[in-house]
Amino acid sequence: MLSLRPYQREGLDALYRYWQNGGGNGLLVLPTGAGKSLVLASLVKELLEQFPSFRIAVVTHSRELIVQNFGEILKIWPAAPAGIYSAGVGRRDARAKVLFCGVQSVHSKVAAVGPFDLLIVDEAHLIPRSSATMYGRFIRDLLDQTPDMRIVGLTATPYRLDSGRLDEGEGAMFDDIVYDANVVDLIDAGFLSPLISRAGASQIDVSGVHSRAGDYVQGELETAAMKVVKEAVGELVQFGADRRAWLVFCSGVAHAEAVAAEIRSHGVEAQSVDGSMDKATRDGLIARFRAGQIRCLTSVNVLSIGFNVPHVDLVALMRPTKSTGLYVQQVGRGFRTAPGKGNALILDYAGVVRRHGPVDAVVGENSGGAGKGGKREADDTVRAKECPECQSLAALNQRICKVCGHEWKVEEKPKHDSHADDATPVLSTERVPPKMLPVVEWGLIRYSKQNSPDSVKVTIYAGVQSFNEWLAFAYGGRGRQHACEWWVMHGGVTPFPKTTEEALQRKAELSMPATISVKPDGKYFTITSRTFDRKAEVAA
Repeated sequence: MLSLRPYQREGLDALYRYWQNGGGNGLLVLPTGAGKSLVLASLVKELLEQFPSFRIAVVTHSRELIVQNFGEILKIWPAAPAGIYSAGVGRRDARAKVLFCGVQSVHSKVAAVGPFDLLIVDEAHLIPRSSATMYGRFIRDLLDQTPDMRIVGLTATPYRLDSGRLDEGEGAMFDDIVYDANVVDLIDAGFLSPLISRAGASQIDVSGVHSRAGDYVQGELETAAMKVVKEAVGELVQFGADRRAWLVFCSGVAHAEAVAAEIRSHGVEAQSVDGSMDKATRDGLIARFRAGQIRCLTSVNVLSIGFNVPHVDLVALMRPTKSTGLYVQQVGRGFRTAPGKGNALILDYAGVVRRHGPVDAVVGENSGGAGKGGKREADDTVRAKECPECQSLAALNQRICKVCGHEWKVEEKPKHDSHADDATPVLSTERVPPKMLPVVEWGLIRYSKQNSPDSVKVTIYAGVQSFNEWLAFAYGGRGRQHACEWWVMHGGVTPFPKTTEEALQRKAELSMPATISVKPDGKYFTITSRTFDRKAEVAA
């Protein structure tokens, strides 16, 4: 029987605590490759063991994900009372206690398949805000049957291009992100593959490409991408010489076919796949890729979600996009670990790493490109430096290149010109072993800053050192999310404080950490983890 990894257990426990404290519809955020299917299956099994009368629906958009999730629960629970309702799979087990559904098949069949006590949505970022969509009608009709039905979402990307964060704004389906696994922590623990990125020699020029519905116009984008096929592929083949399995995300069907043809001209077996292909043809190509008979797949509008080939060790980005979610999903194809796989190489010809930030610290959708403090960062902001020895991209505060071992001197400056070398590292942090310290005291006070809402300043005293954290309950977006996650971690109950004043009034709910682990972050330190082996009162 499969056992949960520590972070998977933490995610489920966080959800249970959230419900016990009166929480509503929660999101679990797990990176691609972190095992969402096992978390989902374990959630279903544990709930039915505790509440045998429950009915649970698991809905998603993809036939492949339906089969994958159904198979996962049978691995850990062979006698699970589970069925499938999906035309693509060819099954309609309408009355199963646990029903794995395709939204295309069930959105108008609620009378036949419902009611349910819990709805779990896999790839929850695909739920639009509009109630007129398939998801909207399905969820509305389920709630009409069972008004107190809870909804749980699982996703690697908790935001949408058209409406921003999934737990914010009018019409948001989810109330809170109850658990968000940290990419770098999972890499450090060996659960995800490290990612490295190299500076490219060519970039797709989108300066003349218009936007529509928040992203680039597809036809114009494909025209721009076609102009650099030969140059980009030449470099891709060179960098991929010692790589086992390549994925290339392209800007259109013709572009994907042209890239595959150009790769084949270098003597490398490559094929293109797209959404217009019949199921048998696409499945056959993917099976050959999985078996190592095809070294490279180029794709458009497929393979970015639900595609599970662990030995992928090169991902080439040739589709510029304004969607942070799409960027993270594409890069995430390299996160899975496999025997003999040391890391995955990300080659960015589309400027998306630079646009959206490192994959472990992206700026979410609908942010207007805002960086810290809400200020919009210029498109040419330097967020990386290039290693002079191996041309790998590294975070600005990194001292030693993780690829070749080059050590930067203080006077070395990042390269900055308008060429592709301005890209950002695909991971943000240098991996320095954290240092664990015993906590002796802490304090929470109001922190005021001109022209900004007040926040809570937390000072943790460990030995002769002190470390500060700020909780921005009165802010929106990532700031409030961080504050709410911190609140739950330290024993606070829901509903979360809405203001700094409320948080300070309720500080007696909190437990002081017993130890903290810290690591360098520029000239300061970041608290990376903490333990709660003993209880202490919050300092006044």
